[in-house]
Amino acid sequence: MASYPDSAACVPMRSVGPLKIVGPELEEEVFLPLATYETPLWASVRRGARAFSSAGGLYVAVLREGMTRSIVCEAEHAEDLRQLAGHLSEYHSKMEAVVAQTGHFVRLQGVHHEIVGSLLFLRFEMTTGDAAGHNMVTKAADAMLSWLLEAFPFLRYVSVSGNICTDKKVSAINGLLGRGKSVVAEATLPFSVCEKILKTTPKKIVDINVKKNFVGSILAGSVRSANAHFANMLLAIYLSTGQDCANIVEGSQGITYVEQRGSDLYFSITLPSIVVGTVGNGKDLPFVQENLKVLGCLPRPDIPGQSARRLAAIVAGSVACGELSLLAAQTNPGELVKTHLRLERASHVQRTSL
Repeated sequence: MASYPDSAACVPMRSVGPLKIVGPELEEEVFLPLATYETPLWASVRRGARAFSSAGGLYVAVLREGMTRSIVCEAEHAEDLRQLAGHLSEYHSKMEAVVAQTGHFVRLQGVHHEIVGSLLFLRFEMTTGDAAGHNMVTKAADAMLSWLLEAFPFLRYVSVSGNICTDKKVSAINGLLGRGKSVVAEATLPFSVCEKILKTTPKKIVDINVKKNFVGSILAGSVRSANAHFANMLLAIYLSTGQDCANIVEGSQGITYVEQRGSDLYFSITLPSIVVGTVGNGKDLPFVQENLKVLGCLPRPDIPGQSARRLAAIVAGSVACGELSLLAAQTNPGELVKTHLRLERASHVQRTSL
């Protein structure tokens, strides 16, 4: 087998903005670092950022947080599992202690159970400080599984990951219960902003959101998801901030909700499963450190978890900007295709001339 030296994949990256964000995590203007081969995304996100900033800013809030890992074990009969599940709350303090012993920053928040025949699935939700927490919750779940098998001898091991976490897969449970950080972003844009910056009207954006994002997503069989392209912005900012990019699978499940309020446009996005961290694998790369520094997302030992929540809010901000701009473009026949061709051709000419 041929061996290859260590190398790096180069992805074009650019900071776009500024975007004014207001809310409990930050109240300031930020530039969004986006790494992508889809170069028109930069202009699209920039236009969305300009629209939100001109409207007074985008409100962003982290609604809840909790990284998840699930385990699965089995018993001889479902009745054994029913009785155990009925008493799980009595063992919560013990389970908290088991989890806390596995790391300084991991803490158990909740346990969700499912019984399928003689199989017992337990979905643990934990806070993980400033880390995304993949390894932390797996280590804690493994310890929890060992404790359960010892405390309840009728249980048998099946797997340390039972697939209802749900990690890097589309699922209804993440949309229902969330994974990582659940974030909402909203703004009210005056008619003048829609007309001058977005080149459309509130009525047109409301109409396309219903017919494309809602009806189209229903026809496609989307799972608790109604949006135009959350994944584009998630991938771009995940790459630039050292995240595990496979988590855009659950991250892209979310809803774009808009209304016309008087002559203005109310625009919002809800993302139940933003999995990001500011420490851990990938965060020590020089360009990642620089981006986190510029975003104000370097960890603070005196406030554990604060930088990760801030980053989640900024991630949601970038998603909102790109989502708004794309929907606006699609209200006008031909605009999306013409813009893509113009920007991608210009980008290609610039690269080949270097």
